Amino acid sequence: MGLFKKKADPISERAHDLNAKIAALESKIKQLNEQARRSESSDGRFRSTAYPQGQTVSTPKPAAASEPVFESVDRKSLKSDEAPNGEAPRYNDLGLRKYDLFSLWERLREQWRGPAAPNTKLVNYLAAGSIQGLRPLRYEKRVARRRFIGLAIVLTIVLLGIFLFLARRH
Repeated sequence: MGLFKKKADPISERAHDLNAKIAALESKIKQLNEQARRSESSDGRFRSTAYPQGQTVSTPKPAAASEPVFESVDRKSLKSDEAPNGEAPRYNDLGLRKYDLFSLWERLREQWRGPAAPNTKLVNYLAAGSIQGLRPLRYEKRVARRRFIGLAIVLTIVLLGIFLFLARRH
């Protein structure tokens, strides 16, 4: 009975099979590389299939790789003191960024701005009212605005009534 047996995970089985195939291919590649090295070490001569049997064609040995040539580069000419478009450099002599009022203002505005909507298409659909059964966002905003204005008027009338009542008593 398989009550306490763990079910086989098909993904892990497939991964195990693929790893086994990869290991087999890597061992085959190593064997073929060793055979190629052995054949290269034997005089560098291969039998030609273009000529009748018995004739061989010698292959030239590859030239030894030459050392790379490094040239000295004048780093001062690569690093310009002025920023592009004739702007002042953004960093001072110590490598610190210079004080920039515009970027400070932009950072402050970004902090107070709300986060961007994660799904802009959904926001557009809600705003346009193109989803069946949902009212457009413009309509919902208008209803909320009218409700706020109405409650503000009622509160103002009640407070005015209380003030006038208290003013007549004195």
